[in-house]
Amino acid sequence: METSTSSPPVHSAGAPSAQAARSRDLGILALVVLGPIWGYGWVATKVALGYSQPMTFAALRLLLTVLCLFLMMVATRRSLRPPPLGYTTIIGLLQTTAFVGLVIVALSSDAAGKVAVLCYTMPFWLLLLAWAFLSERLHGVQWLAVTLAFAGLVLVVAPWQLGDVTSSVLTIAGGLAWAASALVVKLMQREHHVDVLSLTTWQMTIGMVPLIIIAVLTYSGGPDWTAEFIWGLSYTVIFANAVAWVLWLYALRTLSAGAAGLGTLAIPVVGVVAAWLQLGEVPTMVEGVGMVLIVGALAILAGGGLAAGRRQPPPADEEPVVQPLTD
Repeated sequence: METSTSSPPVHSAGAPSAQAARSRDLGILALVVLGPIWGYGWVATKVALGYSQPMTFAALRLLLTVLCLFLMMVATRRSLRPPPLGYTTIIGLLQTTAFVGLVIVALSSDAAGKVAVLCYTMPFWLLLLAWAFLSERLHGVQWLAVTLAFAGLVLVVAPWQLGDVTSSVLTIAGGLAWAASALVVKLMQREHHVDVLSLTTWQMTIGMVPLIIIAVLTYSGGPDWTAEFIWGLSYTVIFANAVAWVLWLYALRTLSAGAAGLGTLAIPVVGVVAAWLQLGEVPTMVEGVGMVLIVGALAILAGGGLAAGRRQPPPADEEPVVQPLTD
């Protein structure tokens, strides 16, 4: 984000400019639209996987998404030069290869709502990784959030049901890989100023290569190009990725990180409700309690971030750490 050396215009004390207020309102509107788009993306992906091998679908979706992202870069006149390749490669292997690959496989055999909620354990893994590797200590409500999330995780995974935990373990491993990629982004931003859209595009380009190779090696036919498959693929590429990315970037530009984080709370909730209504995936009582605990922990974490952001707003020239919050 560029900064200006000229003096900013002076506004009346305590009264935000009309432009700032309008930007804030549009940012809130972006989040209102974003929650249902990303939340329903889990159901759209689940529908599409009924007509395709998991790796085949992952390869198709990533190829088309990368194309959309490069078009967005051209349209916004961003440089096509890749960010530092060492960091970008590690991020791509974690966020795209590991996260997308593991979650797609899990989603092909488990409930969409359950996978959506388990993926959103990512912020808690990130807290623990940052504590271990970046010396970012946990404080007060963060410990409460981690405790609630862990309790919810145990209830959703139900480790006492040994025959049904494989997909849950894959999803949690995917969330851990996503958190590790965010940790690498933090380390990268200590040394380099990187455009978030450029980083996302290039890490996805690099990370999709192993998945495409796996898709080719394991290919056994298909996909079935039914109307449902085309719709599911189109939704995940156009809406859950390209359109959602524009909305998310705009929300981060106009709102604090805490406020934007609160907006993402709707995503796993929409995923669970949509899967319930469309796919008939009714959580058990134990799973339902676990999901409520995880979403509640997210709310505590995001609320704490919002309060911290109000006390100490980020510098105007700081580039936000942006990670896609969808499968």
